[in-house]
Amino acid sequence: MPVRRTLTTALAALTTAGLLAACGTSDATEDVIRPEGRKDTGINIGPDQNRIRGEKVEEIAAEVPAAVRERGTLRFGASADASPPLGFYATDDRTRIGSEIDIATLIADTLGLKPEFEEVSWENLFVGLDSSKFDGVLSNVTVTEERKEKYDFATYRLDNIAFEAKKGSGWKVKGPADVAGKTVSVASGTNQEKILVDWSEENVKAGRKPVDITYFQKDTDYYLALQSGRIDAYLGPSPSANYHVASAGQSEIIGTLSGGGDGVQGKIAATTRKGSGLVEAYGAAIDHIIQDGSYAEVLERWGLSSEAVEKSEINPPGLPKTEN
Repeated sequence: MPVRRTLTTALAALTTAGLLAACGTSDATEDVIRPEGRKDTGINIGPDQNRIRGEKVEEIAAEVPAAVRERGTLRFGASADASPPLGFYATDDRTRIGSEIDIATLIADTLGLKPEFEEVSWENLFVGLDSSKFDGVLSNVTVTEERKEKYDFATYRLDNIAFEAKKGSGWKVKGPADVAGKTVSVASGTNQEKILVDWSEENVKAGRKPVDITYFQKDTDYYLALQSGRIDAYLGPSPSANYHVASAGQSEIIGTLSGGGDGVQGKIAATTRKGSGLVEAYGAAIDHIIQDGSYAEVLERWGLSSEAVEKSEINPPGLPKTEN
């Protein structure tokens, strides 16, 4: 077998709150989460976000289809399963916060429209676009060649994945040889799993040890296994990994790569139904917030500066279709 895999049973008693209590602290008076003992840094997770706002740009707003302009709102779909720092609930368990909400709000401000958000399951994001229930989706959607057949895209962030290891591991990952013989966890059915499997097979062909790929049910289980030494690293989305590093303070990023692997740089984009007439307006709005600096402020506050783009691209090359 070129790849060794271990199915790990979830730890039913573990909760997100329990893990954060062990790894970091949340200041209820400030609604800030930070590594334990640190007072100089932190991430605001309270309902009062003092969100960065923009102003209407008439020239760009004119690109919005008349029906949407007359309605006065921009209806965004967001994944109910999103996680920090992309989209999650504040400490009041009611207010939706995160980088995707901030960027969508800036786009709506630039277009002179009121943003409206609705959280649905991942598959229903696309159902909502198909039925015109949503004008757009900003929910960590990667541009793919298959999706481009039905949807239009205006990019706003790089799609990277990251290897996260226990702090002080002294280990860096740049390619397949660096994970040979290591125990690495990954979420099943993801593109990062495919990359890790491909790397393991490449190691075997080169005469190196395969990767011992392990699976858990929840993010909290990955992080507990990482701290206990049961796994050497966790490969997941770069935003989530960076958030965990910043909030818990017990791990570090030891390597990053494109979510598309070696073939193409993955890109995250504002997504709309093909032919809706909105993609050009989205692209122009994103370019505007990049130029005025508000985009950089949003990425910095959520620890995503390394995934910034210099300009928005309309329907760029996406991840290739997978062979059946």
